[in-house]
Amino acid sequence: MQQDKHPDYHSVVFRDRAAGYAFLTRSTAVSDRTIDWDDGKSYPVVDVEISSESHPFYTGQARTVDSEGRVARFERRYGGGSGQSRDES
Repeated sequence: MQQDKHPDYHSVVFRDRAAGYAFLTRSTAVSDRTIDWDDGKSYPVVDVEISSESHPFYTGQARTVDSEGRVARFERRYGGGSGQSRDES
C-alpha cells in the first residue's frame, strides 16, 4: 500500500439504537464519540438508523401489501369496473 494515499482503516463500533444492537467491525468511518467494548478497549461509535437487527427484510416483520384494497381504491378514484374498453361500448 502506498503511504498517504489510502484512508485510515480502523476498528469502529456501529450501534443501532432502535434495536439495542451494536457490532464491532473495521471501517474508515470516524466519530468523536467512543464506547467501551467487551474486550476492555475504547472504540469510536457510529450510530446508524437501521441495521440487520431492525430492518423488516431481515426480521421477517415486513408489511404485507393489501393489493385488493389498492385495486378498490383505484376503481373508486378513476371509476371502473365494467372491464370493457371505450371502443367496445
